[in-house]
Amino acid sequence: MRVLTSCFVLLLSPVVPHQFAPVACSVTAVFLWGAADFAGGYGSRRANAFVLTAFSHVCAFALMFAIAFAQGGPLPSNPSMAWAFVAGSVGGFALAIFYRALASGQMGLTAPIAALLGAAIPTLADIAVEGAPNRWTITGFVLAIVAIWLITRPEPEGKANAGHPAGVGAAALAGVGFATFYLCIHRAHGSPAWIAVASRVGSFTSTAIAVMVVRAPLRLDRPSAGFGVIAGSFDILASALFIYANQHGRLDEAVVITSLYPAVTVLLARVVLKEHFSRWRFVGLLAALAAVPLIAAG
Repeated sequence: MRVLTSCFVLLLSPVVPHQFAPVACSVTAVFLWGAADFAGGYGSRRANAFVLTAFSHVCAFALMFAIAFAQGGPLPSNPSMAWAFVAGSVGGFALAIFYRALASGQMGLTAPIAALLGAAIPTLADIAVEGAPNRWTITGFVLAIVAIWLITRPEPEGKANAGHPAGVGAAALAGVGFATFYLCIHRAHGSPAWIAVASRVGSFTSTAIAVMVVRAPLRLDRPSAGFGVIAGSFDILASALFIYANQHGRLDEAVVITSLYPAVTVLLARVVLKEHFSRWRFVGLLAALAAVPLIAAG
């Protein structure tokens, strides 16, 4: 709680941040995003993922708008707000898909796949601009390939969780969306709180359109609504902290640290839902988590 409080003090303060503030904010975002994904995925087991995500974005917008208004800082430039809106539109849709993946499959298996792609694509984009990767990044790519194969390989007949795990394809698609969010939000400059507000306007817009397209019933029972509030609040706070860390530190450092959020989701799934994995899928899970920092280290 002390770290979280310190991060918000820095987020709302006009003074020059301490050199360790970006790292502290990124680490806090890991726990918030991990808990948000667990809440959103678990809530989507009882409700339509797009409806729950749209509702969570409304809650997130209300919370961050209050923070941004209390901060009283100037609005970012129009291009920055536009980049934030695009980032939120893609990221919000990807989040709904991700919640569906978490609800349909094992959280401990689907979460690392989205994190891997979310970290790998921005790194590849950076490589295209900055040059060839170093040996650690290459090692991370190899480890990621092995991890994905171990996670998605069919189990022998008769074993638990036989066949391809559910939700893998949706998790991969969500990972591409998360990567796009990172790349677009990197182009936005200005108040992290106002940028987060603009991103939530975009995310609500995209998920609301999806709700209308699929004609999902606009129903949420009380438990699902509660999980939506938790997921939305934690997600927007983590997003604001990531934006702050990105603006006051290095993008690769912010991505590498925050991409470790599946560890929190996996831990919650193991403790709360008693999820079990086969030996090789557990090895694949560990390899996936280990590959994230190696990939983004370049």
